This record gives sequence, structure tokens and C-alpha cells, in this order.
Amino acid sequence: MRSRIFIWVFLMASMAGMAQDAHFSMFYSSSLYLAPSFAGATGKNRLAASYRNQWPEADKGYVTYTFSYDHHFEKLNSGMGVLFFNDVAGTGNLSTTNIGLVYSYDFNLNHLVHIRPGMNFMYTQRGLDFNNLIWGDQMSAAGNAPASAEAVAYNNVGDLDFSVSLLTYGEKFWAGFTIDHLLQPNQSLYYNEFESGNLARVPIKYTVFGGSKHIVNQTLLRPIPTVMHFAFLYKQQEDYSQLDLGFYYYYNPLVLGLWYRGIPGISKNRKNDAVILLAGLKTKNINIGYSYDFTVSKLISSTGGSHEFSISYTFSKPTKKRRPKKMVPCPEF
Repeated sequence: MRSRIFIWVFLMASMAGMAQDAHFSMFYSSSLYLAPSFAGATGKNRLAASYRNQWPEADKGYVTYTFSYDHHFEKLNSGMGVLFFNDVAGTGNLSTTNIGLVYSYDFNLNHLVHIRPGMNFMYTQRGLDFNNLIWGDQMSAAGNAPASAEAVAYNNVGDLDFSVSLLTYGEKFWAGFTIDHLLQPNQSLYYNEFESGNLARVPIKYTVFGGSKHIVNQTLLRPIPTVMHFAFLYKQQEDYSQLDLGFYYYYNPLVLGLWYRGIPGISKNRKNDAVILLAGLKTKNINIGYSYDFTVSKLISSTGGSHEFSISYTFSKPTKKRRPKKMVPCPEF
């Protein structure tokens, strides 16, 4: 058991050390985390929160939260928001915390197509509870020794980071990309300013996403249309790549979704990952969603999949006159 605990701690630390960002299955529910271009994209005020519990059957798997608020400034044709992100993993509670200020601007190319650039300037912090770790020199047949000769790391280290994105959309399509970690912040818990070799720079991440909206049925008796959304998300961060493909079916007020994550036959490090089922409720102001990842990789018997919950609330001040605004047609689940 002790050996397994040590191996798990080492595995979690190694995976985190590769600096791969956390991901969400319901990535449009965490739209500011996906791309800062989505700030203000609802044309209203929006509060949103997401929670993800990845690998619950493993001891101390990944637990990730996001909280965000964004507002649409109609006179400025802009959106602004704040984004809080926290991810904790492993026995040592290896954590990443980001607090960012998000801005976007909407260019109306014509009555059919909009372009929306965005940026996110943030403070990021990496932390570790060193006292919760068990190192190899502490383990023996007689029991665990109280101390280790391993060099003690900092409890946390902070740095600045910056992301940019571009979103284009029309009435029935959207597409965009995001470039994260342009400042490549240092997250080394052993950082010494006189030793350049021990930096742990977060590699730049490239994200491409898009999709289309298709009206299945709309009648006078049912003015809210039944809609199918087809979408994709591709991410590349150093040697790591990931592709999500799927669709959403919206029959007011119910939303159902089916997704596949993986790149079979192409990616060396992730051929098959998960099949994702999603269900949610979508009303005028409140969206609630739940998804479950069925692991289909070699970890199928040891992770317990992943649970994810999301909720968002949109609201606006009543006005006498309000110009109609074209919304991004992508789903919020």
C-alpha cells in the first residue's frame, strides 16, 4: 500500500510537471476559460460556475473549479469579465490558481458575420503541501520515517500570464482559436533566481474550436425551435494533443449531448480517452448541466471516469429601447 501511495504521488506530480492545462467536457459552460472572446457574448450579465471531479476512484484525483462573471457594454460594443480558476491534484494538493481580467470587442463585418477578438490578463499561482508527501527515504519495513532528506520546496509561487483569442460567428456557425500562456509563466517550486536551469515554464497552448447550428423543428405552437449543434475542440500543448467531437440536441427545456475525446490512429500519447454523455436544462435565464466521462483508455478499470457540473445565470437591466444583438449561436453546455 505504501509503495502504491508513493507511485501515485509521483505519477500525479509528474503529470502536473508536464504543465498540461485542465480541461472541461462541457467547455462551452466555461466559455471564458475556453476563449476570452466569449466575454459579453450573451449581450447580458452572466454568472457561471463549473465543477469537475476527474478520476474519483483514484486517491486524490483532479478537482477543478471555475467561477466567472461577464458583462456586455452595448455602447462600447465590448465585453468584460473576471475569471477565477482553481485545480487541485494529488496527495500533496498540487494546486493551480488563476485570477484573470477578460476583455473582448465585437466587429460587425456585415449583417451576417461578426469577428470578436479577446484577451485575458491574469495572475497565476502554483502551490504544494509538501508535508503531505511521502518520499522514498521515509519508507521502510519498520514504518514511515517522520522526515525526508528531500529539499523542501516553496509552498507556492506566482507569476503573470496572458492569453488571446479570436472568434468569428454568424447566425448558424461559429469558429475560433485561442493562444494561452503567451508569457510562459514560471511555476517551479524550487526556483532560484541564480540558477536558470530549474525554471518550469508553462508551454504555450493552442486551441481551435467551432461548430454549426441546425434547426430541426419550429412551429407556431412551439416557437422555441428544436436545435442540433455539431461542434469540435482541438488542443495542442507541446507533445500533448486532444480532439473532442460531438453534438448537442436541444428540445426545450431539455439538452442532451454525446461526445468522443481522442485521436485514434494519429496521436501517440492519447489514442482513445473517453465517451461523454451530457444532460441539462436550459431556460430563459438559468442553464444547468451534468456530464459523465466514460473512460475508454487503458485506465478504464481504475479511474471511475469523471463527473462534471455547470450552472449559469444571465440577467439584464430592463430598458425602454434595446437594439437587437446577434448572439454567438454555440450552446452553453
